[in-house]
Amino acid sequence: MTGEGRVVAVLGPTNTGKTTYAIERMLAHRTGIIGLPLRLLAREVYDRIVALRGPSVVALVTGEERIVPPRTQYWVCTVEAMPEGMGADLVAVDEIQLCADPERGHVFTDRLLRARGLHETLFMGSDTMRGTIAALVPKAQFMKRERMSELTYVGQKKISRMRPRSAIVGFSVENVYAIAELIRRQKGGAAVVMGALSPRTRNAQVEMYQNGEVDYLVATDAIGMGLNLDVDHVAFSALSKFDGRRMRPLAPNELAQIAGRAGRGFKSGTFGVTGDAPPLEDGVARAIMDHNFTPQNKINWRNPSLQFGSIDRLIKTLEMAPDHERLFKAREADDLRVLKSLGEDAEIAARCTDGPSVKLLWDVCRIPDFRGISHAEHASLLETIFIYLHQRGSIPDDWIARQIQRIDRTDGDIDALSKRLAFIRTWTYVTQRKGWTSDESHWRDEARVVEDRLSDALHERLTQRFVDRRTSVLLRRLGQKEAMVAEVNETGEVTVEGEFVGKLDGFRFRQDKGAGFAEDKTIKTASLQALAPQFHLRADRFYNAPDTEIDFTEQGGLMWGNSAVGKLVAGPDALKPGIEVFVDDVAGPEVAQKVQRRLQHFIDRKIAALFEPLVALSKDEALTGLARGFASRMVENFGILPRADIADDVKALDQDARGALRKHGIRFGQFTIFMQALLKPAPTRLRLVLWSLVKGLQEFPESPPPGLVTIPVDTAAPEGADTMSGYRNAGTRAIRIDMLERLADMLRSEDSRGGFEAKADMLSITGMTLEQFAALMEGLGYKAEKSERTKVKAVDTVIPHDGAQMATDKGADADTPVMDVAAEQPAGGIVADPAAAQPDDIVPETASISDEGIAPIISEEAETPEVSDHIADTAAGENPLGTAPDASIAGAETEVFYVFTWGRPVRANQSARRGGGERPQGKGKPGPRGKKGGQRDAKGGNKSQSSSARPPKAEKPIDPDNPFAAALMGLKTK
Repeated sequence: MTGEGRVVAVLGPTNTGKTTYAIERMLAHRTGIIGLPLRLLAREVYDRIVALRGPSVVALVTGEERIVPPRTQYWVCTVEAMPEGMGADLVAVDEIQLCADPERGHVFTDRLLRARGLHETLFMGSDTMRGTIAALVPKAQFMKRERMSELTYVGQKKISRMRPRSAIVGFSVENVYAIAELIRRQKGGAAVVMGALSPRTRNAQVEMYQNGEVDYLVATDAIGMGLNLDVDHVAFSALSKFDGRRMRPLAPNELAQIAGRAGRGFKSGTFGVTGDAPPLEDGVARAIMDHNFTPQNKINWRNPSLQFGSIDRLIKTLEMAPDHERLFKAREADDLRVLKSLGEDAEIAARCTDGPSVKLLWDVCRIPDFRGISHAEHASLLETIFIYLHQRGSIPDDWIARQIQRIDRTDGDIDALSKRLAFIRTWTYVTQRKGWTSDESHWRDEARVVEDRLSDALHERLTQRFVDRRTSVLLRRLGQKEAMVAEVNETGEVTVEGEFVGKLDGFRFRQDKGAGFAEDKTIKTASLQALAPQFHLRADRFYNAPDTEIDFTEQGGLMWGNSAVGKLVAGPDALKPGIEVFVDDVAGPEVAQKVQRRLQHFIDRKIAALFEPLVALSKDEALTGLARGFASRMVENFGILPRADIADDVKALDQDARGALRKHGIRFGQFTIFMQALLKPAPTRLRLVLWSLVKGLQEFPESPPPGLVTIPVDTAAPEGADTMSGYRNAGTRAIRIDMLERLADMLRSEDSRGGFEAKADMLSITGMTLEQFAALMEGLGYKAEKSERTKVKAVDTVIPHDGAQMATDKGADADTPVMDVAAEQPAGGIVADPAAAQPDDIVPETASISDEGIAPIISEEAETPEVSDHIADTAAGENPLGTAPDASIAGAETEVFYVFTWGRPVRANQSARRGGGERPQGKGKPGPRGKKGGQRDAKGGNKSQSSSARPPKAEKPIDPDNPFAAALMGLKTK
């Protein structure tokens, strides 16, 4: 590469256009070669020249990529891959100051000393190399170029306060990833550029930054090697790096090389530190700004004149010391270390007995250790490759195919893909070597396809991990202060500028939970700004929506479809609750007022429809006096009042007042005063919500399932919740109040003091088993005594031999067959009473009975039918009447029954009145079966009345509206 052309050293700081000048000079010649420090930069320069001259005359040659058209005129290469002996008109080497690099410096020094163009040679780099170039290349001319913009030190800044178009520099993969993750959360994302990336991945990442998809770049010191990026600020996250052997601080000229990326062209730039990096010393910062650095007086050198007589001879020539004061022997590089390791192998030494074999070994040893696993692992791979090449002349197709196939996978995370990409770089390098494979073109293409596929996958993973496109887009549009377009689909999903940002739930924006904490504010600000017009459109649609689309929840929420739009709050009146709307502030007061009016109309109409009887009661002007006050109490309690709470008020009502109240559907039960129409599920659900608002409850009780007569008692429910639910607690279960009144009507005809058993109708209306009914009765104040007895089985009718019908008990028709007594009683001794009355109201004479008093006592014992004597007689050899045929075989079957008696203690005043504890049946009062007097004695007569000296009370007039008025009049007449 020697020639007689002029040698020019173009020196100066960054952003002086040195590389651009070299490209222009090369294109001014017929042929040219330019060597660049990085594969990435080589690709960038190649693309620029192709754009100017076309791909047919431009070649790209790197260690892992080779594009050489047949009519190549211009060669763009990495410094290591620069061809020798080409005789090009111009030869240029960029970043010549890398002669001082411990790892690769000897390669740049060799180009400085030996690479020459026929007409012109250019060395571009830092002004620190002026003295060394002058000493080593005496004929060199110098061209100094000044920086086109200013570079200013701005000190330390947090990443969260970093301005857009900034590059943050780290010196390890872990540091780069951590910074990129932080920027994604705070700024929407960053592009990642590292020297280990393939050109395809690097270009894709840089393109994101250059076209504005992201405003931040996180990179290693690779960006300092001539990469032209639109960067305004460079921040160092560290001031030291690992150089392959040890951690060392960066020299001022190295910092300047990276910081100089800020401010391209005539646009000024700034630099500083961030993260854990300490502030720069004043002298270092000033040196960077003034481009004043210590001259580079020593550069690395390794003997280029190699001798291949033997492995030892080759090693000796590689370790030869320089003979110039400006040169010093480079430290042992990876290729020399591998050569020494393989030279100690007996098989390798046996094969390297001639010059070509030693040269082949040296070419194999120069394969870079892209994988970076270990020195031994790298040496083992190179040994296998050398043996194949030496023994067979090429690498076997099946072996290299297996190596590439193992790497051809795009699954895994960033680290896995980065490792595979490093592995495939080994095979892209190997396949670029001429004569190493049987089909060079095929295997180059195979390796390139796999590298491209891995590069695309890595770019995708980097973007997924370190770029939040949504936040990035919204931040950019906010910065541009342009109106953003928001769209809301049928499910409420909101997209702003095509990016999903969350959902519109009613009139509140629910931000996407995928965003990080630092991104929330940005996304919400941009989203609400774009959603402002949508709120007005949504409010108009809501205001015109039918009531069927709106509903209330059991906790007082107000729903529009599946969206919560407000909640009920306590109002000035029990039937006039207030409304609190759920509307974002950005929607504006007009939207909030419209939503509030619509919800108020809805709940007012709902109350008017479900509580129609109650509303009518409150507006009845005909009610006066006590009836008016009683109606107000009913309205305040939503149509249900426990009778015990208003016993005195009920007593004070005359029959006219009661009749007026009954016209509104009010029932005066023994336990509860209620409106039957309001016990339906829909009014009950609303009543619980309104009652909870009045009580100021934080958690509202739930309405019971519809159609159930009894439900389990909710011990956690607030006091009074059972009444508002339409039930009354009785032990562990609660019974519906209307069914309780029906049960109370049945219990009035029973002997609560002497004891009675449950009837079938009692079990039927409660829907309970006998055991459950016993527990319910205990909850109502009764005692339940459990016993067992022999179960009487039904038998067939006995027919006399003479064919005559059996005699019946007194009052039976002669033609009616007589049934056995046991056959006419249900099992368990429960006697059904089909004539049990279910009155709308309690008869006036029992209206004063409170639910804490003594249950009514039956006035006479049940009559027992008599059986004719000849029915009791049993013919010889026949089973006795009422005895099952298998009674002698099987044992007697027993059954469980309960006897119920009133169990609550008698109050003192009641005991004195009753004289000995028995409840008086006032003179002239009908008993439970319509007969005067008290209980019947054993002989069938009436027991003596109480000996109390109190005169009998005057009888109350019979209420003509009472459904039993006619019957009571008949009894009174008798």
